[in-house]
Parts: sequence; C-alpha cells; structure tokens
Amino acid sequence: MEKIAWKVDGMTCANCALNINKTLANKGMTNISVNAISGEVSFETADASVETELKKKVEGLGYTVFSGEHAHAHAHEHGSMSKYMLRFWISLPFTLLLMLHMIPGVHVHWLMQPWVQFGLALPVFLIGMEYFGKSAINSIRGGVPNMDVLITIGSLSAFAYSTYGLFTPKPEDFLFFETAASIITIVFFGNWLEDVSVNRTQKVIKELTKTQVVKANMIAYDDQHQEQVFQVDSTALRTGDLVMIRTGEQVPADCKMLSGEADVSEALLSGEATPVLKKQGDVLVGGSVVVNGNLKAYVTAVGKDTVMSGIQEMMKKAQTEKPPVQQLADKISGIFIPIVLGIALLTLLGNYFIGDHTFKESLMRCVAVLVIACPCAMGLATPAAIAVGLGRAARYGILYTDVKRMELFKDIQQMVFDKTGTLTSGKFSIAAFAALEGDETTFKKLVFSLEKFSNHPIAKSIADAWRSKDAIRLHAVEEVKGEGMKAADKEGNVYRIGSAKILKGAPAQLHSLYVTKNDTLIGWLDIEDEIRPEAKDVINYCKAQGITTILLSGDSIEKCAIVANALGIDVVHAAKSPAEKLQIIDELVAAKPTVMVGDGINDAPALAKATISVSLSEASQLAIQSAGVVLTSHGLKNLPKAMQLGKLTNGTVKSNLFWAFFYNSIAIPVAAFGFLHPTLGALIMGGSDVVLAINSLWLGVRKLK
Repeated sequence: MEKIAWKVDGMTCANCALNINKTLANKGMTNISVNAISGEVSFETADASVETELKKKVEGLGYTVFSGEHAHAHAHEHGSMSKYMLRFWISLPFTLLLMLHMIPGVHVHWLMQPWVQFGLALPVFLIGMEYFGKSAINSIRGGVPNMDVLITIGSLSAFAYSTYGLFTPKPEDFLFFETAASIITIVFFGNWLEDVSVNRTQKVIKELTKTQVVKANMIAYDDQHQEQVFQVDSTALRTGDLVMIRTGEQVPADCKMLSGEADVSEALLSGEATPVLKKQGDVLVGGSVVVNGNLKAYVTAVGKDTVMSGIQEMMKKAQTEKPPVQQLADKISGIFIPIVLGIALLTLLGNYFIGDHTFKESLMRCVAVLVIACPCAMGLATPAAIAVGLGRAARYGILYTDVKRMELFKDIQQMVFDKTGTLTSGKFSIAAFAALEGDETTFKKLVFSLEKFSNHPIAKSIADAWRSKDAIRLHAVEEVKGEGMKAADKEGNVYRIGSAKILKGAPAQLHSLYVTKNDTLIGWLDIEDEIRPEAKDVINYCKAQGITTILLSGDSIEKCAIVANALGIDVVHAAKSPAEKLQIIDELVAAKPTVMVGDGINDAPALAKATISVSLSEASQLAIQSAGVVLTSHGLKNLPKAMQLGKLTNGTVKSNLFWAFFYNSIAIPVAAFGFLHPTLGALIMGGSDVVLAINSLWLGVRKLK
C-alpha cells in the first residue's frame, strides 16, 4: 500500500471533511484521514496511479488539492482568512446602507426606495452566491450537504421574496433585502473570526512541525587530504556527511558526535531550557542548538528519517484521530443539514397555516432557523480542543501519539513502572567486577565487545565505561530478551552476558551481571543505578490521585525492593521475563484501567497491552512505537502533566460538544417561534464557533498541579 498526502483548501466545516472522506472511501481508499482545520488529507492505495483521478474528483466538489512538493510548500499557508475578509469588506458598505433605516432617528428617504434597496443588495447577494452557493451545490453533489446549504437557502429565500415584491402593487410589504445582505455579510465575518480563532489553536503545533532550513558547515577533504569546511543548506545533507557545529549554531540534522564536548539545548524537542552536556558518541537531534562548545559529528538521518520528522508525523496523525464521542458527533453532523431543512420547512408551514402569521413573517422565521443552525460547532469541538491540548503538551515535552487514549486518563486506577531507565536514571556505574579467567584487560574487552551491540541502558553504560579500540571480533551476535547478549568468536566459543538466568546452576553469591564462556562462569559485574530525583514526586502524585503504584521489572527481587522502599511503591513484581510481564499487564488491565511506563525492548509487548502506555524519549525505538505517550523531557517529571492534560483535553472536548448540542437545541426552537431576527441569528451562529475556539484556547492556559 502506498500512502498519499494532500493539502486541501476550501473546507469550511466538518461536513466538508466528511464529504472528502466519503468520496475517497467510495473509490476504495483505506486509512483515510481528513483534518477540516489544517486541511491535511492522507490515505492509502494499492494503485498510486489513481491519484490524478481522485484529485479531479475532489476538486470537482469545489476544493483545491495540493499534492507532493506543492502540498509541503502549501502546508503552512492559510489563504481562507483573506478570502473571507475580502468578501466581508466588499459587502459591508452595501449592507450598512441597507440597514441605515434601522437606527432610531435616521431616515434617508431615497434609500428606502424598493429599487435602490434591490441595487444595494444585489452585489452582496452575488458575492454570497458565488461563494456559499457554489460550495452548497458541490456539497450536495458529494452527498454530504454542508452548512453553506443553509446559508444559501436562507439568503436566497429572503432575496427572492423581496425581488418578487418589486413587481407587486405594495412592494414595501415584501422588502427585507437588508436581511439577505446582512446574513451573507455577517457569515463572512463569522467565518473569518472562526478562522482566526481556530488558527490560533494550531499555532504551537505549526511552530513545532515547521520545516526549518539552516546552514550547515559541511566537512570535506581535498586531493591533498586537507580538511575543507564549506556551507550548504541543511536540505543538501545526506547520511554519513561530516559536519562541524559551533557555539550558537543549530544542529542541521540528526547526528552522532565524533569529537568535542558541548552544552546542547534540546528545548525544541523536550521543552527543557537547561542545556545537556554532550560528548563523543552521543546523539544530537536535528533542531537542537549548541549553546557552548564546538564539535564534529556525522549525519545519521535526514528528511523523513529524523527524530523531529517522526514527531511531526505523529503529531499530524494524532490531530486527525477522533475519540468515540466525536465519531458520534460526526454521524449527527452528516444528517444535521437535512434535519434542519425539514425543521425550517415545518416552521414556514406551521407559522403560516397553524400560527396564522403572514407569509412574510413565516418566511422570516424559516430563514432565522436556517441561519442560526450551526453544524460546524459539532465538527470543530474535538479538533480545536485536541490542537490546543497537543500544542500545550508539546511545550512541556509531552508527545501524545494516540489521541484516542487521552480520554482514558480520567479512569486510570493503576500505574505500572519499569525500574531500569524509568524509575532510575539509566546512568550506571560499575561498582565492582571480577575476572575469573584470564586478565582484567581481556575481560573488559570481551564485555565491551558483547555489550556494544545492546540497546539496554546498562549495556550502554558498560560499553561507554570500558570502550576499547581493540575489541574482540564476534559473530552470531544476539540479544536474548530477558536474559542478555550472546555471541561467538572465530574459534566457536559461545559467550553470554546477562542475569543469573544464563547460569546453569544457582549463583553462590548474587551479582548484577554474569559472564560465561561455553556455559562456564568466567566473571561477574556489580552495577549501581541512581533513582531519578523526580520519581518520588511522581509516585506521591499518583497516590494523591488514588492510583495504585506497581513496580514490574526483570531485575532481582533485592534491587527492586530497594527502589520500591525508597519511593513508597505499593506492589512489586521482580525478576520477570518479557512473557511474564505481558501476562501480568494482561491481568492488571482486565481488572482495572492501567498505565504502563517503560523504556526498554523488554517492555514493548507489555506497553502495547496497557490501557495507556508511556515511554521516555531515551527509550528504545520499539518502546516508543508501542507507546501512546512519549515524554521527551529526559525523565518522569512531566508524567503528572501528561495525565492532567489528557483529562483536561477530554473534558474540553466534552464541554465543546455539550455547547454545540445545547446551542443548536435551544437556538433552533427560539428562531422557529419568532424570537430572533435572521440578522441576529446569523451573528449568533458566527459567534458559536468562536465560543468553542475560546473554550479550547482556555485549555492552553489552565493551571496544572
């Protein structure tokens, strides 16, 4: 399957997104994602050649489609605002003149002439029909009528009835050209306000996902093998290129340090202002800034393969996901327009035949129903709140990769923590060791040669401590989950390093790691690990929320007990294999909603099973891919914020949806019974979406514990 990404201009509400979704689904596309706010559309197809045909189909509905490089270039432009504003400013003078007579004490006789009123209303009506009318027709053709259908029918009814009155003996009894003009003008203004408001909710995410092109100091060598440094755009870099990065410069792509030391700010990724010391062998994330120091590095990833690009893709994907409550709202939005049209028709007939009102009065009430109904509010409820929630989380270094699970934070009753690299810092030191065969130097080389292939935090620390240029050549290297590393030398000797599980018999005394040669013990190591300074506060926060804390680790009972006692953890499951971890998580999740916090390869299956999974940015890639939340700020300290923002975002989505349903259920009957003039109805309708945007923006500043 090939994934295709577009940028689509012209979507005005959730029904537009539903229309595009339906069109693509009817053509057999899968994994369709349409974001009405950002205009981003993606889908998968087995036949990429159909893209041109699909573009024509969607553009036939009245939208503009940008694909490939054009989509990327257009990704951060927003032309809708100027379109709405331009039409609003052209319409406004004509509408103001039409409504001048409504000001007490103002009466310009010639402005009240029927044909003058017609002449003033006609330009506004034509501008409105050119935009709303075209959009309405296209949406009906697509099978999902949008809100522009209501605006079009409302303003068309008022204009047509007033025009008919021009040819009657008493045209003044039929005139409400100002109603038709004011509806169009106010809706243009409301759309502009909605655009500005919703755009603000996207601001932080747009900043995060903005592709920045910076200058890179690329290192090359001339024919005399002399080092030459020249500047290129970061987009010109390729994997394996050598670069020099100086104080104050931005890291142009993901790199690994070859030489030098530097303090590097990773605020773009983690939200942490404090620089991190980086040394030889450390990874540098593209977009971070060298605050102090000069270094040389080689490029490990560019373009779509970089860490930031991966985060951007996760953010985009997260924005388009919909929790179950929004899926229900979308279903209602799909049938909302026909229902409102039916109510409007009943309003007209009921007021005229049963209520004994004049046709003019009945029509005015019908028009008021059409213009005050707002399907947009239901469609915007979730995207607006999620955009703000994701944006605020990003500022704290919290990345939600699965928005559907955000709403589950409110139900969490158990929090499971891995030990190594999660509750502890993952910064290990070798407290003691013994070589039971051969000399210590050879033992260190062997251990380094085994551990350098592992992603486990302990293995990385040992490899850094005992790094050797004269490593032992090994083959058939394998990382055995829950046990350790296994490899063979050229003579066929099989070496292992890992927990006591690799020993044939019970160890005489307990050590952190054992080294065997052909299943015979040849040495051991004792490792010390420090508890993260923020871990105690996080455990205390969980307890204050009534959440049971659980330690689940493959480490020994003794070491787990030390950590659990120091932090006050409620339950301990120690010395567990990955399969046992998975079984325990299965049982916990079956009993109560459970969060799993882990960072290793061994944790990935358990993370995938948890109600909500949380991983750290230092975690293995497998663990990050299994996680619903990734903490990129070097530790656990923002875990409470992640939990709170999950709850608050879900609460904001629900309050937005409540407002949308409450507004429509109250406003439509009020209009039907004649308590609202259509002009006021149009104004209120425009304001309803702004209320949602303001409520969503409030999420961005609410105080967290």
